[in-house]
Amino acid sequence: MVRWLSLTAVVVIVDQITKHWVESMFQLQERVSVLPFFDITLAYNRGAAFSFLADAGGWQRWFFAAIAVGVSIGIIIWMLRLKSHEKGLAIALALILGGALGNLIDRLMLGHVVDFLLFYWNGNYFPAFNVADSAISLGAVIILYDAFQEIKKGSDANNIDNNEENRHE
Repeated sequence: MVRWLSLTAVVVIVDQITKHWVESMFQLQERVSVLPFFDITLAYNRGAAFSFLADAGGWQRWFFAAIAVGVSIGIIIWMLRLKSHEKGLAIALALILGGALGNLIDRLMLGHVVDFLLFYWNGNYFPAFNVADSAISLGAVIILYDAFQEIKKGSDANNIDNNEENRHE
């Protein structure tokens, strides 16, 4: 558990350092082109993903903070119940927990989440995001991959069992 919480701590630290750096170097909405499809910018998100409920009047700060606390507690409980061989799931949960805590710190301390990574293509922009959001997304992808691997193992085991039964008939 300690190594997974260490990964969580690394995510939170990198997330907070990068956010503080961007806030110290950029004015709100200022953009610097890094690649033809990627800019660094300073944006504030008072809502959730894709600025959902960003203009709701302020109550959403505490609502999303409460959700982050609840999810974080749930993830810690889940991590405590993991088996030693469930390393992929442990990594995924540690990443998601780090991302949730990184954005929770912003909500509690600033009243909004600091976003700064802006990707676009042919005039189509993806909403700005941050290291915490990236960790949450990567963790979700790992969970899906891990789940598909478990399904595949179960399917392969069923095929082996069926082949064994067919040989004995």
